[in-house]
Parts: sequence; C-alpha cells; structure tokens
Amino acid sequence: MPLADLLDKAAAGSRLTRAQGVRLYEQAPLHELGAAAHHRRMALYPTSDVTYVIDTTINYTNVCNVHCSFCAFFRPEKHGEGYTMSHDDVVARVKWAADQGATQIMIQGGVNPELRLEWFERLFRRVRMEFPGVDIHSLSVSEVNGLSKVEGLPPREILIRLKDAGMRSLPGAGAEILVERVRKRISARKITPDAWLGIMRDAQELGMPTTATMMFGSVETVAERIEHLDVMRALQDETHGFTAFIPWYYVPFKTPLGGGESTGLDYLRVLAVARLYLDNFPHLQASWLTPGLKMGQLALFYGCDDMGGTILEEKVVHDAGSTNEATRQQLEGLIIGAGFRPVIRDTYWNLRPEMPLATAS
Repeated sequence: MPLADLLDKAAAGSRLTRAQGVRLYEQAPLHELGAAAHHRRMALYPTSDVTYVIDTTINYTNVCNVHCSFCAFFRPEKHGEGYTMSHDDVVARVKWAADQGATQIMIQGGVNPELRLEWFERLFRRVRMEFPGVDIHSLSVSEVNGLSKVEGLPPREILIRLKDAGMRSLPGAGAEILVERVRKRISARKITPDAWLGIMRDAQELGMPTTATMMFGSVETVAERIEHLDVMRALQDETHGFTAFIPWYYVPFKTPLGGGESTGLDYLRVLAVARLYLDNFPHLQASWLTPGLKMGQLALFYGCDDMGGTILEEKVVHDAGSTNEATRQQLEGLIIGAGFRPVIRDTYWNLRPEMPLATAS
C-alpha cells in the first residue's frame, strides 16, 4: 500500500497492523503523520474543546525494593535518604491541593515493603471523609503488586479493598514498555508485562477506570514501541476500561541507566502514531511534564485532545532532572493560544462547568 494511502486509512480510523504501525513510525513525514492524527482527533471530537484536570501528585515514599535503573527518585530499603510521609503529612498536602481547586489526587510512591494494606486503607478513608470532592486516582500497578506480595493476597483482592476504602481509579504508571526484553534491561525486578496487564484487567472488571502510559526513549526499538501499543489495544478490545493513553519520554539525567534524552520531534511522532494505532482509546493526553509546555501545546495538533493536569506537586520526574511545571493560567493560555477552548474535567472526563476558568478570574 502506498504510504499516502496508509495515512488516509489510519486517519479514517481503520485498524493498523503492527507492521503498518512500524512503517508509519519509520517512514511517514512528521507533519503528514501529525495531520493524519489531528484529522482523526477532530473526527472523534469535532469541537474546539481541549480538556484538562486540576490535580497533584503526592509522592508519599521514595523507599522502593524494585530498583529500576531508569529511576532517580527511589532509595533502597534502610537508605539514609529514604522517607515515608505520615498520614498527617499526606492529608496536609491533599488539603493544600484541594484549596487550589484540585479534584484529582495521585498518591504514588515506591514499592515500600514496610507499608501494609491497612496503612493505605486508613489513609484513603481519611482522605475520602475529609475531602469528599476529590477523586483518589492513586497508586500504580507496581504498588498493588507489591501489596499483593506483602499481604499474600491476589491483586484482585487488594484492589477490592482499596476501592472500598475510596480509591476509585488506577493510574497507568509503571508500564514503561510492556516487552520482556526491555523490562529485563531497565526494571528486572518489576512486575512482568503479563502481570501488569492482568492487574489492569482486574481493576477494570471491578469498575475502576484506568489510564495507560508508555515511557519511551530508554533502550527499546521502534518495533517494541508498537508492540507496547498493540498489547494495550488488545486489552482495551477486551475490557474497554482505559480512559486515556499518556506517553512520556525517559529523562536520563541523574539515573543509574543514563543515556540520552529523546527529542521533541520523537515525542510528536509517538503521539501521532499512538492516536492512529490506538483506535479504541477515547483520549490521548499531552504529557508535557518531560518535553515542556510548548511541546505540550504542539501536541494538540498531533492527536491530543487533553492537556493532562496541572500537577501541582511531583517528585519522580523532577528528581530525574525535569523541572517543568504549570499553573492553570499557563495551561489555559497554551490551549487558547493554539486556537482551542480550555475545559476543566474530572478524573472520569466529566466536564466541570461549575469551576470557573483561571483566565476569567
């Protein structure tokens, strides 16, 4: 098939094979690829709306027994720089974020074997009681898997108890690249690709919406990036439980793995291919935290319909050397500057018209 015809096919929403995904990634001119992705995005959402959420990430502990080589945030057990926040400290940060208008709270950290399931149950119940207006979109598959090992319970039972305590959705963190060769190189002690997908399946079957992520730019090949998209798409065919796909690139500074940093052009290419390949994912999110806000703005023309969150507080990527951050005014200014209309949403993509835009205040 001529490349132009393949782009037209993808832009129309037809399903791509892995080989076609690799071909588009490697051969399609960037702007033509972006145009196809933007066409597909506008066909799905033919308005000028671009959503975003007011959120924060509270990294409650940096103690971790997984020891990923791409991570500059973690500290091994008993390390002098390791920390774990008290419930009071976490709740104080939730209050600060809620006072700024945050509706989504991401409580995430390392896989700390000293923390039992009951610790999280008490914390989430307290947050739910004191801040009923926030969504606890928290933990990660790796943390759920760690709790499963500590408690000797299947991950599904862990999720049931966390949901009962107030955690109603599960972020997609910890996916990196769901290919065994890559994980053996960058996160050998972390959960396997099949187990990651299994916990996501459990969460979605329990009625917990989830997001999906991809960290690219470490040691994976183009074919492995497409394989990652393919296994995500296959699970979405089965469960329809993913709300959005969020790719972001590896930040090598200060990490044991080292290496180089991906370019903004590579970021845009990944976004465009993801929008075309993930034909069953409703939303594509511009993860501006690593490439920066201006690249996040450009992402709105490469398939993205969502600007992500304000991320009022975050340490994991920051500790690896990324210093990007944003206010509501900045996000809305970028959306408006690109010719779109900013719309506030919650974790579940419900629009929040009762929340005034920052630009109007």
